[in-house]
Amino acid sequence: MTYVIYAIAILGILGAVFGAILAIASKVFAVEVDPKQAAVRECLAGANCGGCGFPGCDGYAAAVANGEAPVNKCVAAGPEAAEKIAEIMGVAAGEAVKMVAFVPCSGTEGHAVKRFNYDGPKNCQAAMLFGGKSNMDCRFACIGLGNCADACQFGAMKIVDGVAKVDREQCVGCGACVDACPKKIVKLVRYDQFVEVACSSHDKGAAVNKICEAGCIGCMKCQRECPADAIVVTDNLAMIDISKCVQCGHCADICPRHIIKFQYKI
Repeated sequence: MTYVIYAIAILGILGAVFGAILAIASKVFAVEVDPKQAAVRECLAGANCGGCGFPGCDGYAAAVANGEAPVNKCVAAGPEAAEKIAEIMGVAAGEAVKMVAFVPCSGTEGHAVKRFNYDGPKNCQAAMLFGGKSNMDCRFACIGLGNCADACQFGAMKIVDGVAKVDREQCVGCGACVDACPKKIVKLVRYDQFVEVACSSHDKGAAVNKICEAGCIGCMKCQRECPADAIVVTDNLAMIDISKCVQCGHCADICPRHIIKFQYKI
């Protein structure tokens, strides 16, 4: 019993000694954090989504405090946070354009031809192991297995009828879904641009007709009839010049394939 007491006493003394050493070391080797950096960090969303272009919230806060980054880059926290950070840094917040994700594909179930019925892991990258094209005949099509939705921390993406869709009101424009898409068809667009071409195919019209009922065939009707000359068919795909687009919706009305669309909340 005496040995047990001695052992407990020794362990207690060693614990106290090492604890004191660690406490002293933490003070001696402590790295001072700029008070501004800490204050900026408190204003951020804490999602570490990378939408600001920096390695997490701590990295962005440090860059702002050092004058190396603008104060309005935290897309998750929004303009309110930008105003608070601007006040901390003593600068003007500036105006950041709100961006949201968009999936330019209309190849939903029953409209796009499949090369085969995929029965494997619910992962777009895994589906692309079969010849690099996935199970979809269109090489530009959304695979629809949810890599983008899994990457979204804000619940703004989901798979609807085989194609990824974005809830514009919940999307913060962080770009995580853009990085997660193995086909790289997901893109960021301006929140205030409601008219978009929901197709990514650059194949010729005859080829598109064989594999997708909802793909752009490059008929140029939208280009001819756009009252603002905002649409040009380039490489077999209609493209909208948002600097000219007046968002009248005429192109969406006349598109024979119904792939020019107004984006709505889902």
